[in-house]
Amino acid sequence: MSRILRKSGMSVAALFMLVVIAQAEEDKANKISLDKAPKAVRDAINNRFPDAEVSSIEKEKEGGKVVFDVELKHKGRKYEMDIEEDGTIIEIEKEIALKDVPKALIKNVKAMFPEATIKEVMEVNKVKGQVEKPDHYEVTIETADKKTREVNVSLAGKIIAKEGGDKDKD
Repeated sequence: MSRILRKSGMSVAALFMLVVIAQAEEDKANKISLDKAPKAVRDAINNRFPDAEVSSIEKEKEGGKVVFDVELKHKGRKYEMDIEEDGTIIEIEKEIALKDVPKALIKNVKAMFPEATIKEVMEVNKVKGQVEKPDHYEVTIETADKKTREVNVSLAGKIIAKEGGDKDKD
């Protein structure tokens, strides 16, 4: 009897692991080429950023929906877009020059990460229809131990979230 229970327990554990692995594979982003993106996604990119240079497209699943994460350059500036499969633009991030970044943002990031170097600041805009509204900033920093982290900062300059790097140091 105990042998049967052990075998069935091992079978349940193996099945559980397969489900976890399958879910992880499904959640992984899949890089695709621009020509493999749905026409609605390509049209959304071209309508918002005519003649953009698309450098990367990843097909992701977020909250049960397929979303395309697009990285591009337009008129010399870096942008990122999140676009639903039907062409609905959810979010547009645009690169901000350090000289144009709010001083409170720099002050607060430097206070929390005094040894870090700010590598990039992206203004995150939520999109509703044709209206883009600034929501927060994503600040990419490199810590003294050469780890890259992303810090989300409010429009007023207050740190609201941290990602990446050594989680024990948060």
